[in-house]
Amino acid sequence: MVDARKLHSPSGRLAVQMFPKMQESPATRLITLTAPVLFVLMWATGFVVARLSAPHADPLTFLSIRFPIAGVIFAVIALALAAPWPGPRQAFHATVAGAFLHGGYLGPVYWAVAHGMPAGVSALIVGLQPLMTAILAAWMVKEKIALRHWLGLAVGILGVALVVSPKLQAGFSGGITPVTTAVNVFGALSISFGTVYQKRFATSLNLASGGAWQYVGATLAVAIPAVLMEQMRFDGSFNAWFALGWSVVVLSLGAITLLMLLIRLGDVGRVASLIFLVPGVSALMAYFLFGETLTPVQILGMAVCAGAVLIVTRKWVRQP
Repeated sequence: MVDARKLHSPSGRLAVQMFPKMQESPATRLITLTAPVLFVLMWATGFVVARLSAPHADPLTFLSIRFPIAGVIFAVIALALAAPWPGPRQAFHATVAGAFLHGGYLGPVYWAVAHGMPAGVSALIVGLQPLMTAILAAWMVKEKIALRHWLGLAVGILGVALVVSPKLQAGFSGGITPVTTAVNVFGALSISFGTVYQKRFATSLNLASGGAWQYVGATLAVAIPAVLMEQMRFDGSFNAWFALGWSVVVLSLGAITLLMLLIRLGDVGRVASLIFLVPGVSALMAYFLFGETLTPVQILGMAVCAGAVLIVTRKWVRQP
């Protein structure tokens, strides 16, 4: 999940420099219209990839392969663009931020999905990240927290309860269980903490060179527990390689490139308003690809969660 405040960071402004000034034209207007939707569709496939790769690779092992490849790509981009590299202190902060933003986020999500958590439900829980980020920001960077944040959090918890409760079952794994739910919540908390950490300590980093260091932290966050907990299984099947290629090219490279383009076009607000659709889009993809279904109560819960995120992310303007 992307926090709208990150899009206004210095790293976002540096990313804009990767694109030349674009003249207004029908093609530009078409890109402005379609790019936000494409970004949301691409971001939503991340949860589908977790589901697709689960039968063919251990979740943390899969990410231990994905993250270094993405890191190398960002390093090559940084070298090609002669981007400034961070000093030791900033590199450390980028590594810590990456450990939470990528490793601590995707590791639990992939683990939960591999142990039976439906992709759509996983996306829903992570979709509450803006609410969690607002609460953490109030504590870590002393941002003001309004009544709507607490209201959004309460409504979001209600929505998650509606989605989880109809299919909640006892046990360690094998579906929506207290363990897989808790692990998924931990992933959402991790990306929320990483977002605030980056805002406080690493906002001045270049997107490419800083991203390379972020993936160093991400790799460490998943590779160490993968070695300790998993059999390092990657069966080399078509689905395994397809999921890996998609996650690197479409998610780590394509989605980020689209994000930078949206920043260049000044369409950040539209991305922020569309991002709450990701859980529903992921659930729809999972239904057609894997036959995952949701009950009417769960669909209602998704709508409630979307409303909760909208309460927090919408800019409320006081009328005179």
